[in-house]
Amino acid sequence: MTVYFIGAGPGAADLVTLRAARLIASAPVCLYAGALVPRELLDTAPAGARLVDTADLDLDRITAELVAAHEAGLDVARLHSGDPSIYSAVAEQMRRLDAAGVPYEVVPGVPAFAAAAASLKRELTVPGVGQTVVLTRTSARSTPMPPGEELAAYAATGATLVLHLAVQRIAELAPELAEHYGDDGPVAVVARASRDDELVLRGTLADIAGQVEAAGVRRTAVVVVGPVLAAAEFPDSHLYSTARCRG
Repeated sequence: MTVYFIGAGPGAADLVTLRAARLIASAPVCLYAGALVPRELLDTAPAGARLVDTADLDLDRITAELVAAHEAGLDVARLHSGDPSIYSAVAEQMRRLDAAGVPYEVVPGVPAFAAAAASLKRELTVPGVGQTVVLTRTSARSTPMPPGEELAAYAATGATLVLHLAVQRIAELAPELAEHYGDDGPVAVVARASRDDELVLRGTLADIAGQVEAAGVRRTAVVVVGPVLAAAEFPDSHLYSTARCRG
């Protein structure tokens, strides 16, 4: 028996790996993250599979479900939105399973920031413009940020920033970011990336908060900040350069 922590992608049911699809279709138990996981994925579970929405469950109850499946010898597809490597709350579940002696594996998925970049039709690492991407978040009602991980410190580098769990605070964050990227600094907000109801907002740090408020975006969105969003005149990468020695 194995618990499979599966990245279920950003929302579109076909943005999962072949491995993920195979495991979902074969696991007799499936725990999923409520409205964040597309219903179409759940429809591919085996007939009679135990489907458990974890939206209203705490860590103890989730662990109990996983341990019970282990004791019954049943594989579990544990679905998380995006990719399990970031902001998935998988770490504490794996720690509990380690203590209980329950085997598990992790299956990667498409993260929200990658889906957002695809919707924007933008590369987040553009030659001569930006070669670093910082994935971070802000702290409001969520777990406090560790010391030293202040947003201003990352913004000061000029790197491309991808902010999770931040759209509700965009009005107060935009002026802080503008101190480093300028009021005309390019910014985009992608809500519900890859879904049928996806919404893309493009603007500057001076006007993005107004756009977000007018659109009524409150959650399930990433904020992307940095000059790569507006890059047009930049050198070709060395990878495909005609000047590169290919001997």
